[in-house]
Amino acid sequence: MMTLLHDLWCQRRGEFKVFCSATLASAVVCGAAWAETFSVGIVPQFEPRKLAEIWAPILAELENRTGHQFVIRGSPEIPEFEQDFIEGAFDFAYMNPYHFLVAAESQGYYPVVRDGGRELFGVLVVAKDSDFQTVADLEGHTIAFPAPNALGAALLMRADLDRIFGISYDATYVTTHSSAYLNVALGEMDAAGGVMATFNSIDPNVRDRLRIIYETTRVPPHPVVAHKRVDPSIVENVRAAFLAMGETEDGKALLAKIPIRKVVPASAEEYEILNELQLRNYWVDK
Repeated sequence: MMTLLHDLWCQRRGEFKVFCSATLASAVVCGAAWAETFSVGIVPQFEPRKLAEIWAPILAELENRTGHQFVIRGSPEIPEFEQDFIEGAFDFAYMNPYHFLVAAESQGYYPVVRDGGRELFGVLVVAKDSDFQTVADLEGHTIAFPAPNALGAALLMRADLDRIFGISYDATYVTTHSSAYLNVALGEMDAAGGVMATFNSIDPNVRDRLRIIYETTRVPPHPVVAHKRVDPSIVENVRAAFLAMGETEDGKALLAKIPIRKVVPASAEEYEILNELQLRNYWVDK
């Protein structure tokens, strides 16, 4: 089953490139005149095609409001995404809060907007019909995580499993949140780390076969960030465009798919709590 999941994921990597190429090609065909073109990285919480379907209309709306073009630069796996932002590959990006701390240190990225309507926290899920009732019941069992450095799903979760519960378990990294949940639903793994936003967004047929047994410490959610090389006036235009989207019903509906319930300006100071949690002890360098 794991081989099948891997094969399907490899196919979707190709789909993502085709989808993004088609999106870019359609803009060229329409003859749009862009002031500047910027690359956008998106943390791959979901499979590539779903991410592209969520973000393509949002970027199109940003283009209409700013006059600039925004092109998705695909990173189909979280470790690849991390390497890309550490190297400064993205002009703008949507990333988890701890990714932001690393990106700020390595490349001078800074926050633009975030969701002001919720907090980020990890969830630990098991099969609905399993015998696991508490975290302690998972002693010696297998837990799937999207990637070692996924904030809520892995960093916060692994820190809590060690600091609060002190259990031993076998960790397996399966690329995306969707894959982690699916592995539990299919009986390939005993439990999975995720976040509430992705848990609520998965196929109901999968979600209905799972239940949550633990929630982690809460932190501010994913920011949209900008690289320091981008002209500050352009960043302000992008911030204003996001905020303006949040004032319309259509814009709110687009942002809710990320999910961002209430878009607000973001600042670096809001994420300092992450340093206090000493998550660096769980970060895995390449």
